[in-house]
Amino acid sequence: MSNHLYMRFIKLPIIARILMIASLMITLFGVVIHFVEPRSFPTIFDGVWWAIITASTVGFGDFYPVTTWGRITAILLLLIGTGFLSSYFIHLSAATVTKQNAYAEGKVGYRGSRHIIIIGWNERSRSVLRSLIQADETIILVDDTLGTNPIMDDNVHFIRGRANKDQTLLDAGITTASKVIITSDQNLDELQADMNTILTLLAIKGLNPDIRCIAEIQTGEQINNARRAGADELIPANALTSAVLLNSIASEEVVSPLLDMLGELNGKRLAYIEAEASLIGKNFQDASQFLLKERNVILIGRKRGDDVIVNPKNNIKIRYDDQLLAILNDD
Repeated sequence: MSNHLYMRFIKLPIIARILMIASLMITLFGVVIHFVEPRSFPTIFDGVWWAIITASTVGFGDFYPVTTWGRITAILLLLIGTGFLSSYFIHLSAATVTKQNAYAEGKVGYRGSRHIIIIGWNERSRSVLRSLIQADETIILVDDTLGTNPIMDDNVHFIRGRANKDQTLLDAGITTASKVIITSDQNLDELQADMNTILTLLAIKGLNPDIRCIAEIQTGEQINNARRAGADELIPANALTSAVLLNSIASEEVVSPLLDMLGELNGKRLAYIEAEASLIGKNFQDASQFLLKERNVILIGRKRGDDVIVNPKNNIKIRYDDQLLAILNDD
């Protein structure tokens, strides 16, 4: 039994052990001084009070020993009790600093829910982080190349590690997160970066099949594999860049208006909506006016199969199998 208690004591954190020993020593000296000098210390509580004040080197002077044995007890208390209390506060301070360093270095797991996990640190993730911070979202940044948290904000929790490892994802709270954004690793070649993204998708969906995953992909031939791995939405980075470059050749000043439009979509979103029954058979102009008046939705294009037309002719009729490209209000 005694060995079992000793083993349990040894397994306690060192701060807890020192505090327990210090408390025991102070109580013991409080009891001893009460019996050694009952006139100066009428109750055990008075003795314990004196022991605490003496061990902490405050010394109010309301209680003090007057006999030789009482003073010897006080000397022993100063030599033993003060040492344990000092050790406690030293270890407490060291533990606090260690905890702060571990938090900044991404070694402390996150315990929460409905947060957004961003995988990879680059200019794209930096921009996303800043926008999410303004929206008061809780963000978990996962990266294995950073030494410390690059953004010291209360809403940003950093986890250092490879995102395709289960433990790293569990530390990031993958089972309780609302969304995951995977940015492509620019330090790898395109194929390797996409393979890493797909492997990360498999790890994420294995731990939380229902979580929404948004992944950046670089090569077109890996898009289907990324979808098979569980990506809910894919961002073909190179295809987007190529499209902007191509349009820049065809017409001037394409980039600035596009970036301005995307940057001002706060509170709105660009999405495909199904053609509702009241729109079928109407021409594009009438459908656009109806949606703007009744739904406050701006219609900008139409998708029929793989055929996408932005700003189509007004006389084009809406069919039941059409998807309408529109700017929606989140509210």
